Amino acid sequence: MINTSDLAQKAYDGEWLRHDEAVFLYLNASDGELMETAHQIRLKLHPEPVVTWIIDRNVNLTNVCVSFCKFCNFCRRGQDDDAYITTMDQYREKIDHLFKLGGRQLLLQGGMHPTLGLDYYLSLFRELKSEYPALKLHALGPPEIVHLAKMEQTDFSNVLRELRKAGLDSLPGAGAEILVDRVRRIVSKGKCGTEDWLEVMRVAHRMKLPTSATMMFGHVETLEERVEHLFRIRDLQAEKPEDSLGFLNFVPWPFMDEGTVLREEMNIRNSVDIRQYIRLLALSRIVLQNISHIQASWLTVGKPAGQVCLHAGADDFGSVMIEENVVSSAGAQNKMDAAGMREAIREAGFTPRLRNQLFMEELDNIVPV
Repeated sequence: MINTSDLAQKAYDGEWLRHDEAVFLYLNASDGELMETAHQIRLKLHPEPVVTWIIDRNVNLTNVCVSFCKFCNFCRRGQDDDAYITTMDQYREKIDHLFKLGGRQLLLQGGMHPTLGLDYYLSLFRELKSEYPALKLHALGPPEIVHLAKMEQTDFSNVLRELRKAGLDSLPGAGAEILVDRVRRIVSKGKCGTEDWLEVMRVAHRMKLPTSATMMFGHVETLEERVEHLFRIRDLQAEKPEDSLGFLNFVPWPFMDEGTVLREEMNIRNSVDIRQYIRLLALSRIVLQNISHIQASWLTVGKPAGQVCLHAGADDFGSVMIEENVVSSAGAQNKMDAAGMREAIREAGFTPRLRNQLFMEELDNIVPV
């Protein structure tokens, strides 16, 4: 007969849970049992009492987008008065500020703009790398790659290959939401489907382009669909070539509902409280044992909840988020600078360690406060 203790031991021993077992464990394990199992797996993977963090900046190329996802307040039409495309002078100002604060990575995302083709992005990436050789571009995401491939009538491999030659360093896991098409048809019908999202990442992994994975949950999906999302990520990671990094980390965060179409027109609100977030993050660590790092989303759940997550499977605290425009427009208002990030990690009982996108160690002691 199935029980939580046996499942926890099975996971700790490194055996992969089945879908029904993961659902059962989530529904029946106590908070303490779920968190402790996840934490012990974290310690197997990362024995040192260290929590990593990064300084980067999330800059939006444009707020013009064809998808109009029902959870996004940031999207605009090209003719809207507040529609924009970021200029080179604006990039210079933002990157200069990033470098001054000790960061080197630009998280660069859109807008799937209806008229900006591949040549625009190639020219932009080349110019940014020419002016800032030390800059790391963690840019775009599977929906943008699918969009560009359709515009250029080419395949994902060609788009990624050209972007990489122009300066792309890694591919974010943006636009994953829930990797179940029933859900995607409701919340993000204008974006690529599940199989295309996974295929872009599969191609990136074969090219040895580092990626990340995400999940936005707490809207129209079921628990079983959340678990299905985790399994799709786990199974894809298992396919990667041995000499490819694949997914470096996994970041779950709750749907932010303020002012969104899902809330205002469909009466769908964020259904995830702090306890549920911590339990889902713990389950993520238990299921995704072939992905090295789990990141706590303090930006959306707040510092105290993020600190608890560091005892529930998370080993990374993410970014100081010098700039973020999408989830903040839907109600996420948490802020933290470099000093606050280090203090929060120490308060939770860990040693902060500054990292880059590849989770390699930086010099934490030189970061300005």
